[in-house]
Amino acid sequence: MTTDLLFKHFHLLADTPGGVQKLRELILQLAVQGKLVPQNQKDAPASELLEEIEAEKQRLVNEGKIKKQKQLPEIKPEEVPFELPEGWEWGKLINVGYWALGSGFPLSYQGIDKGDYLFCKVGDMNLPENERYIRKTKNYISKEILKKIKAKIHPPGTIIFPKIGGAIATNKRRILAKYSAIDNNCLGVTPFNAVNTDWLFIQLLALDFTQYQSGTSLPALSQGVLANIIIGVPPLREQHRIVSKVDQLMALCDELEAKKEKQQTTHTRLNKSALHALRESRTRDELIHNWTRIKNNFHHLFTTPEAIQELRSTILQLAVQGRLVPQNPDDEPASMLLEKIREEKKQLIKEGQIKKQKPLPEIRPEEVPFEVPQGWVWVRFQDLGIFGRGKSKHRPRNDPVLYKDGNIPVVQTGDIARANGHVKTYTGLYNQKGLSQSTLWPKGTLCITIAANIADSAILSFDSCFPDSVVGFVPSAYINDARYFDYFMRTTKKDLLSYAPSTAQKNINLGILNQLLIPLPPQQELKRIVAKVDHLMSFCEELESNLFQSQTDGEKLMEAVVAELSEQNIMTGSMRMANANNHLPVSSACSG
Repeated sequence: MTTDLLFKHFHLLADTPGGVQKLRELILQLAVQGKLVPQNQKDAPASELLEEIEAEKQRLVNEGKIKKQKQLPEIKPEEVPFELPEGWEWGKLINVGYWALGSGFPLSYQGIDKGDYLFCKVGDMNLPENERYIRKTKNYISKEILKKIKAKIHPPGTIIFPKIGGAIATNKRRILAKYSAIDNNCLGVTPFNAVNTDWLFIQLLALDFTQYQSGTSLPALSQGVLANIIIGVPPLREQHRIVSKVDQLMALCDELEAKKEKQQTTHTRLNKSALHALRESRTRDELIHNWTRIKNNFHHLFTTPEAIQELRSTILQLAVQGRLVPQNPDDEPASMLLEKIREEKKQLIKEGQIKKQKPLPEIRPEEVPFEVPQGWVWVRFQDLGIFGRGKSKHRPRNDPVLYKDGNIPVVQTGDIARANGHVKTYTGLYNQKGLSQSTLWPKGTLCITIAANIADSAILSFDSCFPDSVVGFVPSAYINDARYFDYFMRTTKKDLLSYAPSTAQKNINLGILNQLLIPLPPQQELKRIVAKVDHLMSFCEELESNLFQSQTDGEKLMEAVVAELSEQNIMTGSMRMANANNHLPVSSACSG
């Protein structure tokens, strides 16, 4: 039986990235190709079913309930998307039902609390994923109004979907549970009596209508295009078996999905609890205990990109709070390092290499955000080296004369946002004329964005110019490494974003960065912190790499199972499907 292989790998496939959704898609694909349940030779063939449909169609035309359909082109052999099982017949979508057309209702006619019929809009389709039937709506319509505007009422069992606009991409399908009118933004198919409504629902659910829409600014579905979609029509009894099997498998998918969500919620709670305990450790012993607990469970706690990113943030927070490495009482205190830097700056000013800066107010005890270890001091960027805005304002498209035959990199905010610690790209190359209107910052400069991408930071990997939307910090020769300050900037980014005005072009100014308080460790401890952070960040990268590999292996498993199913003739004709004029796309929103 073809489903044996599917059941064999079902739980494994569900554990792959996006596995449950892919299973839903596979189930629908197998269902509409007649490979989900076995055929039964005792079933009346679909040819007899189509004859019944034609007779019913003619009766409805004679009674004036539907219009006579135009003769559809015959289905050519090269158009069929897959090989049909025995007893099935090829048909077109309009062969198994007739159109339920929406109507435009003036607003004054809508919202009647106790109308005779439901009035369905696209918004009424927003039901839970496992709920097919529309049983109530926000609006109702009376018989009198329907008669007045000559609008149609549609019977229970009619399957409706969005007809126009971005809602088409949601691939919603819903079944009317009561007699209803539908809005003209909706379109529907009412199945003939000889067709199982739930089978037709599955058939429509397997179609991705975005593949058939026209228009770009306002996409829309054409009845003529949809009517000609080629489908495989099974015998009526097999339709019932297909519906039963799909419902069974989709229920299993729902169960697996709920289980995974519960596990993920529990996992996230444990992860946050472990990191919270680490951040809130009050003593060195408590910190070591909490860190050991995390270290022993790394591969269980950090199994998502979000969890690994949270770990990174915690590492940086501990680093700048002086809790990542132990203090050494023999280290020269940071106050002495600060005094050396001041003397260095005085000498540079005396030599004319830098300008004297306006002194900033002293840091008051009540201003500091947290207590630092003994030997640390609170400082500002200006206290520690050269600090200022870039000058370049010219972009290549606006000032080509400054960029012609250039060889001096010009870094923009986007290069810093994408840098991941070190700036390795640039937007353009200045020539000497461009350089004369800018400032060349040395390799190792910490870049901080203050416009567009606010408070992103990274270190230059090469000498470069950058615009006034970027602030540069060159640490004193006594520090000679900006990495610790990059770590600090990452911990304070969220706070800096709160200073940005609520405008389309968000920005902060140099004054805000000038007031920023930075915890400075002793020189030797600073080096130990940087080495420790680098080591732990490498470990985070290893975790990410393992996670990516696990996801890749899962995807390969899904591909292997699908390929194995193909070899068993479960998905034959897929190549022809890709080349057919009327193909059968599988919905990316299978659960409705």
